[in-house]
Amino acid sequence: MPAEGQAFDYIIVDAGSAGCVLANRLSADPATRVLLLEAGGRDWNPWIHIPVGYFKTIHNPMTDWYYRTEADPGLGSRSLQWPRGKVLGGSSSINGLLYVRGQAQDFDQWRQMGNRGWGFEDVLPYFKRAEDQERGADAHHGAGGPLAVSDIRIRREICDVVIDAAEELGIPRSDDFNGIDQEGAGYFQLTARNGLRCSTAVGYLRPARARRNLRIETHALVQRLVLQGCQATGLIYEQGGREHAAQCRGEIILAGGAINSPQFLMPSGIGPQDHLREKGIAVAHDLPGIGANLQDHLQLRCVYKTSRPVTLNDALRNPLRRAAMGIEFALARKGPLSMGASQVCIFAKTEAALETPDIQYHVQPWSADSPGEGTHKFSAMALSVCQLRPGSRGQIRLKSANPGEYPAIHPRYLSTELDRRMAVTAVKFTRRLTETRALAPYIAAEFRPGPQFVSDAEILDGAREVAQTIYHPVGTCKMGADSQAVVDDRLRVHGIGGLRVADASIMPTITSGNTNAPAIMIGEKASDMILEDAQTGAAVPELRQAGGQAR
Repeated sequence: MPAEGQAFDYIIVDAGSAGCVLANRLSADPATRVLLLEAGGRDWNPWIHIPVGYFKTIHNPMTDWYYRTEADPGLGSRSLQWPRGKVLGGSSSINGLLYVRGQAQDFDQWRQMGNRGWGFEDVLPYFKRAEDQERGADAHHGAGGPLAVSDIRIRREICDVVIDAAEELGIPRSDDFNGIDQEGAGYFQLTARNGLRCSTAVGYLRPARARRNLRIETHALVQRLVLQGCQATGLIYEQGGREHAAQCRGEIILAGGAINSPQFLMPSGIGPQDHLREKGIAVAHDLPGIGANLQDHLQLRCVYKTSRPVTLNDALRNPLRRAAMGIEFALARKGPLSMGASQVCIFAKTEAALETPDIQYHVQPWSADSPGEGTHKFSAMALSVCQLRPGSRGQIRLKSANPGEYPAIHPRYLSTELDRRMAVTAVKFTRRLTETRALAPYIAAEFRPGPQFVSDAEILDGAREVAQTIYHPVGTCKMGADSQAVVDDRLRVHGIGGLRVADASIMPTITSGNTNAPAIMIGEKASDMILEDAQTGAAVPELRQAGGQAR
């Protein structure tokens, strides 16, 4: 039954990585009424909960919004698929389960940019509060939180060899990329419990669903916000072919991520005024930074054919071995079906003088053109490498005023000289890794980019051919106080009362690693700020002239 005409203290838009966190924390007080709107469906597909099931859920129109970028000049006008979760839990329900927070310096930089309360010492308590660390609590980790974090349950010979190879290059071994120092080579930890995925829908929403003060609506697509002057007072959403109104006496929190949160704001007249007018949308508040500052980690999927049948490509070609994998998982929750998107992680410095790692590897004992398309029919492994702090900036723009039409995604990959130079460096570094004493005996040939790419210019061309998103879009509702900022350091939308954004889109700069854990931390921290501001009456930000005036 729709929430027609009812008033809520909080309305949360999108039940993704941060949205489920907010729903749990804000509904903990039974006197508070919370509405959670999710445009996708329930997380009933069994492949969602089996870790390796991302092969089945990514590029599946029932579980993935199946976004696609515009032709990107930096990739030779290629268009990339950008998966995003279309179920409760959002992308935490279809991602690769890899738990990485980023470097302490990432968050200290946010604070140095003027965002008070976002330094590493400020955010670490929220990472710990979220975490149920299988190894137990310590100075950097929490236990007993909603988000299960566990050791990987499968190890393969080729993965151990890659770690040995990294050590030959001076990269230390690591069993914790979220501890004192990020640099190192070792196995990922996963957001999993007892061999099953722990999405935010499982960890946060499932325990809260029985609360009578929490209402969850699925297949509910937000059409526009309702504004009274410079105050958000409700919204209109479409469900079952009909429009419904939901009133808010407190705050509306957008948690749709880097693609959807800008898309929620712009049809409501909040955004870059010239772009809105071009699309025939009446301007309610000019905020030029909405949709700008788009960042992503671009992975260079270097694939190497192996000289020995030690990869999952080999095992998956054998029907008996596939059956054995299923039995092993059913009985013990172990084996290949319990694995995340990658097994080995390497955080490395391409120059010894660097203070922190500048590249990351996702090592996979299998190879494919992309998840969901099946593995290659030959023995191979992937050494996927990405630049941690890209300089390229893209944008999200509307194609029309229709809230249901997918927006135009312009990543603008490799649009800076730094990023192009780093792409060449990363491919060369990968080749050095494969030439080590440990790994060289296992390598039959470089399959992608390919040995024909030799000079720097040729290597860059090869990098453009193999480059793919690693599914980390952030930054399009940037936190800050400059003219391009969308939210302040309390995540309140500049110039609009009763409206916040709390998801990865608020990141002013991308974190150095996988972005799911930071998105969950943002949800945790945002919930505390929202409850604190409700007590002090600080939910309405000062009107900021730099981005235009609300009217």
